[in-house]
Amino acid sequence: MDKPVLIIMAAGMGSRYGGLKQMDAIDEYGHLLMDYSVFDAKRAGFDRVIIVIKPENEALFEEKIGSRLRKYIQIDYAYQVLENLPEGFSVPEGRTKPWGTAHAVLSAKDLVKGPFCVINADDYYGEHPYRSIYDFLSADTDQTHHVMSGFRIENTLTENGYVSRGVCSVDGFGHMTGIKECLHIVPAEGGALYIEGENEQFIPNGTLVSMNFWGFQYSMMKEIEARFSGYLRENLPVNPLKCEYFLPLIPNALITEGKSSVTILPTDERWYGVTYHEDKAAVVAALKSMRESGKYPLTLWE
Repeated sequence: MDKPVLIIMAAGMGSRYGGLKQMDAIDEYGHLLMDYSVFDAKRAGFDRVIIVIKPENEALFEEKIGSRLRKYIQIDYAYQVLENLPEGFSVPEGRTKPWGTAHAVLSAKDLVKGPFCVINADDYYGEHPYRSIYDFLSADTDQTHHVMSGFRIENTLTENGYVSRGVCSVDGFGHMTGIKECLHIVPAEGGALYIEGENEQFIPNGTLVSMNFWGFQYSMMKEIEARFSGYLRENLPVNPLKCEYFLPLIPNALITEGKSSVTILPTDERWYGVTYHEDKAAVVAALKSMRESGKYPLTLWE
């Protein structure tokens, strides 16, 4: 059995942040958030990382992280490009936006031969999710059994604006029954508010949400590829410049069709991210406190 590998999605544009936030140093030692992710993943058992990037950014990624970490863990690059589409489709005129998180994962298909974990490059997740997902994928080889780390909504918000979250429904056995992509969530007393046009929906504390921290059997890569054409046929005519092939769409469809299950592994870890430039100070302070408490060595790798 192939060991689980870690896929880091790092080709996003960072429009709300105002730059390539994946490359922003997050402490006085020059570490990126990805340093902490890879450090936690290696402690959990992962020994290979695939970073999904834009081809034009490879030299920058190699300078900032690849060349440093390759002595500790295998680092490979996969390339997310707009033109990587199924036969019969082409990039709409004027489109510059990437095709979304499922397309990012699909960009790594030629490098993946077994189970894989998926995370965002610009998020700090804490150590627990890496261990729980690595252990799950190492123990369960059923190609219909997938897993996701479920974060409590109150641990995933920012005071500096809105966030997008996949709000999960869970049955009594800890299996996901559905996931709804909510694109505009803001903090509220006792939880959060999902704002959609003029409508507001309260989301109470404790509600589990997806932070794009998934553990998939290899079969999921085949499903992502097989369903891409259908997604494009349905969505390109109505939103050619901005439609996105979101990763949660695929496990959600498999659950609805009764073809797969997704076990949600809850975590009490506090998420930190830099959705907005104003978020950075809080992330820097939190990681500094973790290093000073001994959770991480001061310089991580050395």
